[in-house]
Amino acid sequence: MSGTPAETRLHVGGASPYDVLVGHDLADRLPGILGDGVQRVALLYAGELGALAQPVADVLAGRYDVLALGLPDGEATKTAAVAADCWEALGEAGFTRSDAVVTLGGGATTDLGGFVAATWLRGVRVVHLPTTVLAMVDAAVGGKTGINTGAGKNLVGAFHEPAGVLCDLRLLETLPRAELVAGLGEVVKCGFIADPRILELVEQVAADELVPGSPVLRELVERAIRVKVDVVVDDLKETGGSGGHPGREVLNYGHTMAHAIERASGYEVRHGEAVALGCVFVAEVARLAGILHDDVAGRHREAFGRLGLPVTWAGASFEELRAAMAVDKKTRGSQLRLVVLEDLAEPRILAGPEEEHLRAAYAVMSGSVA
Repeated sequence: MSGTPAETRLHVGGASPYDVLVGHDLADRLPGILGDGVQRVALLYAGELGALAQPVADVLAGRYDVLALGLPDGEATKTAAVAADCWEALGEAGFTRSDAVVTLGGGATTDLGGFVAATWLRGVRVVHLPTTVLAMVDAAVGGKTGINTGAGKNLVGAFHEPAGVLCDLRLLETLPRAELVAGLGEVVKCGFIADPRILELVEQVAADELVPGSPVLRELVERAIRVKVDVVVDDLKETGGSGGHPGREVLNYGHTMAHAIERASGYEVRHGEAVALGCVFVAEVARLAGILHDDVAGRHREAFGRLGLPVTWAGASFEELRAAMAVDKKTRGSQLRLVVLEDLAEPRILAGPEEEHLRAAYAVMSGSVA
């Protein structure tokens, strides 16, 4: 299309390098990424996205035998039962280690599809076509896959890097406004942990200007992807950073409380909304611990709130959320570990935060105190 910006290619280095393409109408890039050695491709897509999945299936059908598998929508897809159904379908279709998986959908579809690819025959090729802001900047990049259990979110999973990621901005035109805004929760998080320019952009534009096709939304998406790429290249499997930096764990800023909120709400609170709340919470913990300045803690509420993301939530008691945080992946033994900030783009780990600070930060997040 005339006037459409050129594609942006973000390279992810490491042992299994791949590219993230950001642009428009990218499905025809799939055969070039999958290659000639593939005979069968499983297209795992969110069930409600059948109309978007058909053009992708048509592109694939020109080169491969296509197995299209519609999945449950949202977090309902991230279960062992759904993964098992996919494994059975791959087995019945005769998928071998030289075949591949393509995912089309939001973060939940990407997580589940990546997990299926990671576990089928101990790992087959996967390409992600994320359809939401959240999936573009978070789930599709970095190789983390996972499913949920009754005990919590993403407690079962594997690291499995994709062969490529195609962030087709045209797909965002079908996204409900609330879902687009929720995805920006992860984008703003990236501003706090690594790229303050993101915060400046958010603070300079009106929220209603952040629409599909707008240059500023594209810049925010690309900047957030760059943050994740830079982090995962240095620390793919969360073994730790250098010089006191938390490494890949920094991407979980706000997520300890966020996952607790998601679970307590029965996943009615969207992930990006929960991340906004979790970041407000952990910023307050850091402020109370004397680690973070009042102004930076307050900027969390301002930045997320400016976009229409929630900054208060009282849908569960402190005791319920605290119990859920105890099974967070960063917890070691009985000691809770939180990613906190000392300043913008200056993260560190706070091990064993004071219970009184956690409770007081909950009071702020729940809106019971100013």
